[in-house]
Amino acid sequence: MPLSSIFQVLGGVGLFLFGIKLMSDALQDLAGDRLRKLIGSLTSTPVRGVLIGTLVTILIQSSSGTTVMTVSFVHAGLMTLKQAVGVIMGANIGTTVTAQIIAFKFKSFALPVIGIGMILAVFGKSKRRKYIGNGLVGFGLLFLGMQTMESAMSFLQGRKDLFLLFGHNPLLGVLVGTLVTMVVQASSATIGLTIAMASQGLLTLDAAIPILLGDNIGTTITAVIASLGSNRSAKQAAAAHVMFNLIGVFIFVLFLPIFKTAVVLTSSEIARQLANAHTLFNVVNTLLFLPFTSPFVKVIQKMVPTKDNGIRVGPQYLDPKLVVASPAAAVDAIKKEIARMGVVALSMLQGVKKAFLENDSKMVEEVNESEKILNELTHAIAKYAAEIWQEGLPSDLSTVLSSYVNGISDIERVGDHCQNLIELYEYKVEHRLDFSPVALSEFEDMFDTVFRSVTLSLESVAEEDINKAHEVIDVLEVEVDRKEKSLRKSHIRRLNRGECQPSAGVIFIDILSNLERIGDHAHNLSFIAIDIAKTHRH
Repeated sequence: MPLSSIFQVLGGVGLFLFGIKLMSDALQDLAGDRLRKLIGSLTSTPVRGVLIGTLVTILIQSSSGTTVMTVSFVHAGLMTLKQAVGVIMGANIGTTVTAQIIAFKFKSFALPVIGIGMILAVFGKSKRRKYIGNGLVGFGLLFLGMQTMESAMSFLQGRKDLFLLFGHNPLLGVLVGTLVTMVVQASSATIGLTIAMASQGLLTLDAAIPILLGDNIGTTITAVIASLGSNRSAKQAAAAHVMFNLIGVFIFVLFLPIFKTAVVLTSSEIARQLANAHTLFNVVNTLLFLPFTSPFVKVIQKMVPTKDNGIRVGPQYLDPKLVVASPAAAVDAIKKEIARMGVVALSMLQGVKKAFLENDSKMVEEVNESEKILNELTHAIAKYAAEIWQEGLPSDLSTVLSSYVNGISDIERVGDHCQNLIELYEYKVEHRLDFSPVALSEFEDMFDTVFRSVTLSLESVAEEDINKAHEVIDVLEVEVDRKEKSLRKSHIRRLNRGECQPSAGVIFIDILSNLERIGDHAHNLSFIAIDIAKTHRH
């Protein structure tokens, strides 16, 4: 094989893969937050998982990207193994769209499409036009890469005997397809090469189909790599992907003549026949497995048993692989982590209330430990957000991420004020100070209003609920400020009448001040929730 032809093939593969990447990035930019919402709409139904896996893969034009996300979600506890299996099946179906696209005879239009795309990308006035331009450039490069690969292989027309072996030995074809895909870690590249060679008459349908089947095994290497260093649940998801494709290929190899006959009936052109073969394999394989999802999951769980049952203190959802695989999904992971921060902050508030009203000294250690967890999560989320920004984000998603980062500082400050309150409780116990029954009743009343304010503000962020946010802003914030002023005055009157110890009175004023500041942070969180909701609606 001449050196120039080798370079031409490599260049063709490079153009092909770069075209797919450009298309993928443009589609993700156009999809924006819809991708996050699509991923977040998962249910325990495997059929729903298949549909979402298919749609996400079509959106990002990468089954590897979808499987990496899936493994990361399982690792983070965002998805069960049963859900993951459904999504993996759907990813396999979604990736066949690429083969269907390259089977069209668009090669003669590649350069005009690239030209039109560049005009939109460079001179487009809106971001949407620029994204569409980038997508068109990627689309054109994909076909230009196909054309380059095909012309590079034309010199092999007289050496068809080199490829006869694949037709006579299907297992060799499966092995070659598996190895090539494992090396390039892109099933689309193997499919593109196979279709290019078949279009030049170098591969017969008998020889090409086993290579495509092997491609489906080779693509599982991405999920395996993604699971390295992850927990056992993530490894189970990767194992499920491998076993699903491996068993499917084994079944189809057994019935290869029947499969080939069915493929021939779908089209008269070999490029389309191969694209259809790829689609048929993944659709039929999914239909075969779908009724047996639960037993299949149990088998995988026995193959890779779960061992790590420890409680996780640090970040749970911030998987670094998500940052590259899907920045939109990584932003959603931050949202989930903020919800965890909210749970910790509310538990700290409850601990403070229990300490003062029930004189429970065990709450001191619990609140202080929770404060450390909040600080750790704050730093981890801020660092993770910076990594997401480095990947580049559409403006709307960047705005949402910025809002989340602002939100974590407010939740962290709630934790700081809880720690201040628990220190005031320690001082009260140490100096044997007591509050009057009236003071304790006022504390509980003020506390309950603040607690409701924080709870609703956190829910407004998690649910993007403008109504809850406005309840905090328009009703509860006003109520907290009113109570703080009223209780401060009534407490000073009690001090003047000698009904309270002066030292206890100072502590009580500090308690009111800290509770009022916590209410302010709930107020801030509610405005953040409104900003996020408005961004998503636009």
